Order: sequence, then structure tokens, then C-alpha cells
Amino acid sequence: MATVHCLSSCLSFPCKPRNFPFRNSALTRANQSTFRPLSFSTSLSNNAFYQGSLSKRTVERPALYSLVCEASPSKKAVSAQKRARKNAKRRIYNKALKSEMKTCINKALEALDVLKKKSDGQFEEILPVEKLIAEAYSAIDKAVQVGTLHKNAGAHRKSRLARRKKSVELHHGWYAPAPVETL
Repeated sequence: MATVHCLSSCLSFPCKPRNFPFRNSALTRANQSTFRPLSFSTSLSNNAFYQGSLSKRTVERPALYSLVCEASPSKKAVSAQKRARKNAKRRIYNKALKSEMKTCINKALEALDVLKKKSDGQFEEILPVEKLIAEAYSAIDKAVQVGTLHKNAGAHRKSRLARRKKSVELHHGWYAPAPVETL
């Protein structure tokens, strides 16, 4: 059996064919018999709708509907506008700090890689690399201090630089770990 859908401008509800009789206490039983009950069915003729004020439309839709109502103000609140401006400024500032930090870290890592590839590296060659590492540590600490980078992320990046430096020193024999004492 087909279902007729009552359509509105913004909502649609599934309606099954049913009868709607008039119920009025003022009407007597004789008067009620003159009124026919209202009914909706799928076999309505176009003559039932006079002067084009109503129209019949068959709509095929699934049985389940969801109604979504969205209400949004036409203008942003003043506090939201200010928050958006502050976020834009902070984003630019944080982006600059992260870029500076990454550049310093990459310079230090590249210098360590070059030093590790040298077969006849001298201990004095690590001094300029240590300056680059100190600059990277400074950039990391500054990013952590202002809140651009989490303190654990900063510690991780500093640790990565220190491990890489230690591997270069071990590779060239400039660093010998202390022997482990056993009890």
C-alpha cells in the first residue's frame, strides 16, 4: 500500500490514509449524518482540489526521517570576534617560533651527520656543532616557555639532539662510556 506524504515548506511527515470524522457536541445526530468524514487516500482525483489552492503530489521517500533545525545568529558575538583575532595573531607567532626551532634543529642534525661521515674528524670540529646544538636548545626552551610546544615534546627534541651528538662522539672515539660496576 502506498503512503501519502503531507508536505509543508520545511517539514515532511509520513501520513497513512485515515479518516477524520467531525466530532462536535453542538451537532445533532441528524446533522452529523449530512457531513461525510474527511479522508486521505492515494486515489484522490484532481476534482477534489478546486481552484488550484491545493495540489496533490506523490513523493517517494524512505519511511524514516530526521528533522534538523539549525539556529545561528546572523552576527558573531563581540567576544567571538576578539577571540578569532587573538587566535590569528597567536597562530602567526607560534608558526614563526616553530619554524625557527625546526631550522635550528635541522642545522645541528646536518652538521652532526657531516661530522659523522668524516673519516678523519678531529675533536675540535665538534665545537661549532655544539654551538648549533646550544642555539637549538635555546629555541626549544623558548617555544616551551611561551606555550607553543609542550614541555615533554621539547625534552624529546633535546634528547634526540643529545643522542645524535653522543653517537657521533662514540663513532670517532671521542667519548668512552664509564664502565658499569656490578655488585
